[in-house]
Amino acid sequence: MKITQVLFIVLLLAACVPGEQEVRFPEDENYKKAKENILEQVDDSGRIVWQKPEEVVKLLGDISNKTIADIGAGSGYFTFRFALKAKKVIAIDIDPIMIKIIETFKQQLPANIQEKIETRLAIPSDPMLEKGEADVIAIINTIGYIENRSKYYRVLKEDLSTNGELFILDFKTKKLSINAPGMNYRVPLGELEEELEAAGFQVFESDDQTLDYQYIVRARKI
Repeated sequence: MKITQVLFIVLLLAACVPGEQEVRFPEDENYKKAKENILEQVDDSGRIVWQKPEEVVKLLGDISNKTIADIGAGSGYFTFRFALKAKKVIAIDIDPIMIKIIETFKQQLPANIQEKIETRLAIPSDPMLEKGEADVIAIINTIGYIENRSKYYRVLKEDLSTNGELFILDFKTKKLSINAPGMNYRVPLGELEEELEAAGFQVFESDDQTLDYQYIVRARKI
């Protein structure tokens, strides 16, 4: 398989299911179940349409000299897209299975892309970033799962570089015609803005128009 073909497969995870020759998992039952769950998630040809990942990445502008922290990276849906344009991407998740999946996909990429991607196992209360390590912290489809967000935001402020930004994308709190998380895992846009401002962030962009089912919030620390 040519490098361009491998890259195409990785970048279109939502539209194709990797075959056994591309993704190898340990044979124990936990990993077998995890594999089934992940393949169900990535084999969703609709996601690339409603989430518009290429447009989302473009919103960040020139990231060629930036380090992106992808919190809640999952199977790497955005991690690999960020890696094509960013200086470095730190794929962060609290689930070691997700970290394993990203590492497996990563090994199939060209060396110059592989070296941009670092995986990091975190804990629910801390993404395990160094002070000032990230120029952009992206939290995509994850904010509603974070407990004690006010405390978490304070940690993120320390993790951001001087002119860094917080980039949050999540589901709108209305009835949606896609397979979205339940309302208890969604944060209303206005509530999120208030939380960020209370934590010492300045929201400089709040967009609920670009995507049909999700909003985008961008903020900088004050």
